Amino acid sequence: CLSPLRHPPYRPPPPRACAMPFRAAWAAYNRALESSPVLTKACTSLVGFTVGDVLTQCFVMPEPKYDVMRTVRLGSFGFLIHGTTGHYFYSFLDSQIPGTAMRTVATKVAIDQLVWNPIFGCMFFTYLGLAEGKSFAQIGDKIKSDLKTAVMGSWVVWIPAHIINFRFIPTEQRLLYINSIQIGYNVFLSIIGNKKADEPKEEKKVE
Repeated sequence: CLSPLRHPPYRPPPPRACAMPFRAAWAAYNRALESSPVLTKACTSLVGFTVGDVLTQCFVMPEPKYDVMRTVRLGSFGFLIHGTTGHYFYSFLDSQIPGTAMRTVATKVAIDQLVWNPIFGCMFFTYLGLAEGKSFAQIGDKIKSDLKTAVMGSWVVWIPAHIINFRFIPTEQRLLYINSIQIGYNVFLSIIGNKKADEPKEEKKVE
């Protein structure tokens, strides 16, 4: 029998049945990251961009008729461009600037927002333009019209988000974390990406 002064060892309660599917899904996701990191991150971005545009078209800026091809374009951008380039960029950044000290984090955030962000914006507008069959001149007008808005608008979301990202999130989980936030941010990208470029103003001739 047990001594009155000694207690049996603590045994944590078994996980609740409702939490088990999420744990299993999380374990499966991590196994996929280990075995196929690029494909897994590409699929994660596919879901993020698709959900973002669905929310935009259905709730934020609903249209009389749902544009399926618009969602396909954004989802394919997530799969082909965002997930793959994000994998290589963040892996390279972490390998070149390791650590989670605040100075290191600040350096990574600056590189991400001042260097990678404009490059990403150019890729985004170019991909959507080519997918819509636009000419390079039209794509150039779109970039001139909206790139600055996209870059500066992202600072509000991504500077604080990336401070958390580079400080606390492991390298292999970065794209999942980014896409969790990206779903909301993709509403903004969906709107600005499908907005018509501002037409250049004609100069009035002085007679």
